[in-house]
Amino acid sequence: MKQLSDVQVTIVGLGLMGGSLAGALRGKCRRVVGVTRRTEPIDIALGRGFIDWGTTDMAEGVHEADVVILATPVRVILRQMHEIAPFLPEGCLLMDLGSTKGRVVTEMEQLPNHVQPLGGHPMCGKEKSGIEAADPALYRGCTFILSPLKRTSQEALALGRALAEAVGANPLVIEPERQDYIVAAVSHLPYLLACALVATADATVSADPAAWEVVATGYRSTSRLAGSDVTMMIDILLTNREEVLKALDTYQARLRELIRLLETADEEKMQAVLGVIRETRRKMYPASQQVIE
Repeated sequence: MKQLSDVQVTIVGLGLMGGSLAGALRGKCRRVVGVTRRTEPIDIALGRGFIDWGTTDMAEGVHEADVVILATPVRVILRQMHEIAPFLPEGCLLMDLGSTKGRVVTEMEQLPNHVQPLGGHPMCGKEKSGIEAADPALYRGCTFILSPLKRTSQEALALGRALAEAVGANPLVIEPERQDYIVAAVSHLPYLLACALVATADATVSADPAAWEVVATGYRSTSRLAGSDVTMMIDILLTNREEVLKALDTYQARLRELIRLLETADEEKMQAVLGVIRETRRKMYPASQQVIE
């Protein structure tokens, strides 16, 4: 089995996720190559020591790779994997960093037999995007979901695990449908809620100049995800649409319950319902006991 230290890793896309991964892998594998459409991200990545070499020529960047990682928006990943497949060496491990896995893994099934496919989704990120925001520590301590196909060899999966561990992440092997169901509620839904919160604040109090003097950490933290890259998020939402809509339906039902409690001013029931929710949140994050004002 190939060891990570002996392989060339080519990362297609040097934005936040790809650039951070490149920086975290540099020195842990034989060579890190970056592929982008423009030369500017390559120059920045070289200047910051994230890659050993970069190119705007896809075929040139992947033809000697042992591992290729697609760090582009999901719908671009769906197209790119087929474009680059003919240029990949025999046994090359092809991974992605897309936030949805069902569509990606389905497309991976169609790849030629000489390619070893493995779906990937690191549970990390920032509201900022681009190579300028890249940070080699981004993956440290995060869960790195891996979704192997039936055709994925144990050697390829082991190499994917080693790559995740090398950047400080914790690999978790999970089925693509299960991961899409989970992240719809805990990752994709929160983005839409943050967007709705920002839109609500803008429609109600933004005209009052005192609003942004009054605003505290509660609004900042709950609205943070609304600053995420829009193109990336649209790709995520449209490729996981059914699960996100199910999560939204459940959220709307819970929100209607809270609205009714406030309308009836039933303080006793409100105390009971909100108390249960508070305890549920504490169990989710037992180390976090502080209330944000």
